Amino acid sequence: MAPRANWKGFLRLSLVTCPVALYPATSDTEKVSFNQINRKTGHRIKYLKVDAETGDEVTSEDIVKGYKVDTDTYIEVTKDELDDIALDSTHTIEIDEFVPKTDIDSRYLIRPYYLVPDGKVGHDAFAVIRETIRSMDKVAIGRVVLTNREHIIALEPLKSGLMGTLLRYPYEVRSESEYFDDIQDVKLTKDMLDLAKHIVEKKSGAFEPELFEDHYETALIDLINKKRSGAPIAAKSTPKSSGNVINLMDALKKSLATEKDAAPKAKVAKETKETVKAKKPKKRVEGQREMLLPISGKGGKDAAAKETAPKKADKPVRATTRTKKAG
Repeated sequence: MAPRANWKGFLRLSLVTCPVALYPATSDTEKVSFNQINRKTGHRIKYLKVDAETGDEVTSEDIVKGYKVDTDTYIEVTKDELDDIALDSTHTIEIDEFVPKTDIDSRYLIRPYYLVPDGKVGHDAFAVIRETIRSMDKVAIGRVVLTNREHIIALEPLKSGLMGTLLRYPYEVRSESEYFDDIQDVKLTKDMLDLAKHIVEKKSGAFEPELFEDHYETALIDLINKKRSGAPIAAKSTPKSSGNVINLMDALKKSLATEKDAAPKAKVAKETKETVKAKKPKKRVEGQREMLLPISGKGGKDAAAKETAPKKADKPVRATTRTKKAG
């Protein structure tokens, strides 16, 4: 089932308007997540909204927004007052200008969204706007209000729809000078650069995100499965640093030799993944992925069957070897 739209309204280019819906293009719901629990009882921790001075719990209807101007001094702002200053972009994405995509500094990018026609009407107007942007090979810049704040959004064609990327404002981007000014100006020899280029060439390839693997997520899954099955958890040894100063040229030469040895293995691993992928296409799992293995051991098959049976309080679990994308 597709996620619910984050925003619905209209997309407008001059006098051309169409109803649209904005959907998140990314998701973290498939990652392993944890709850905080009471170690003594095993119960979940519940957070309450309380008055910082009296300690009394405060109901939602008694909570308002306040801007802090001094210690214990706040300017109260009501919902009606915020609604009165609402912008037109609350309900409409107005395209203000078109810019080359290469002009957008990557530091300004926040997160991507999918923009699609909302309902059965307006598909022709949506297509006109989409194909106009595509034909000019530029990115449309507009404004949209999400969670009561106005954001700059960059729109570009993506197949039959539009991808919208939220952009930061200039005051949100820190200047690099305060970090880079102390970096020393080092002169490198041609031999060093040539060796480094050879290493890059050995590691070069096409951008294939489907081959990415989230190693930490895999380790989490393995840890949880071991704890569920009662398997012993071995402590991981921390590698010790030698502390020796290595000659940069020697390090480059050793790196190049290592990459030459690793290249054939990497190629075989990639071809193996591609073969598996071709034989059995992966299915997307909606929500947090159900990756935990059934418990086996003391109860044998019967215990495993009981463990995998759906419970009211738990999600059904099943084994899967799906490669996790990096997120």
